[in-house]
Amino acid sequence: MNSEVASLRAALRESPAVVALTGAGVSAESGIPTFRGAGGLWRTFRPEQLATPEAFARDPRLVWEWYDWRRGIIQRAAPNPGHRALADIERRKGDGFTLVTQNVDGLHDRAGNRRPVKLHGDIWQTRCIRCGTVTLNREVPLVLLPPRCPCGGLLRPGVVWFGESLPPLEWQRAVEASRQADLFMLIGTSAVVYPAAGLAEMAHEAGARIAVINPERTPLCGLAEWTLEGAAGEILPNLISP
Repeated sequence: MNSEVASLRAALRESPAVVALTGAGVSAESGIPTFRGAGGLWRTFRPEQLATPEAFARDPRLVWEWYDWRRGIIQRAAPNPGHRALADIERRKGDGFTLVTQNVDGLHDRAGNRRPVKLHGDIWQTRCIRCGTVTLNREVPLVLLPPRCPCGGLLRPGVVWFGESLPPLEWQRAVEASRQADLFMLIGTSAVVYPAAGLAEMAHEAGARIAVINPERTPLCGLAEWTLEGAAGEILPNLISP
């Protein structure tokens, strides 16, 4: 164990309030293509062309075909050691730990995190565009495309699309936790997507110590007391005290 890992491990153990913000890199370690990577392409469409309210209004079946494909990939994936380490941290620190994620795949839930703050929604939820009902749907593949609500309205994926605001209650939870944090860890995220990346800046301004755990350097490394370059699944298990 190198000195920087040992130092962060001690800070994690001693900090009363810890926030971890996870991004697509954590899911990529489980085999889920990153949203912006080449592996995320589908047919001849870029994700940015499909993940919009306009695309859904124009062709809801096409959008749901893409999400049905993604759900199939996610269902076959499993939480990796990074996911499991974060669940272990939550068990150890209780209310002193807040997990905030940009990922929609639900792997943190499957790893054992009980209250992740999901900034970009949940791919396993649907929302009726007519009556607003939100339901859990784990059907893979979907029998009906596009799926419909019992009220007859179209269902849409329960995720945040380009041009949409983050869910206000989830965002407020993330902001409050970040402003109260003693230690803020960015994990598997390029830290270029706002407003999520701004949480680390809020935490830093409020006095939190910042750690970046990512295979590559990020724009927020300048704020970081610890910069650990590598996979979350390799680094995070080393931060947990026996």
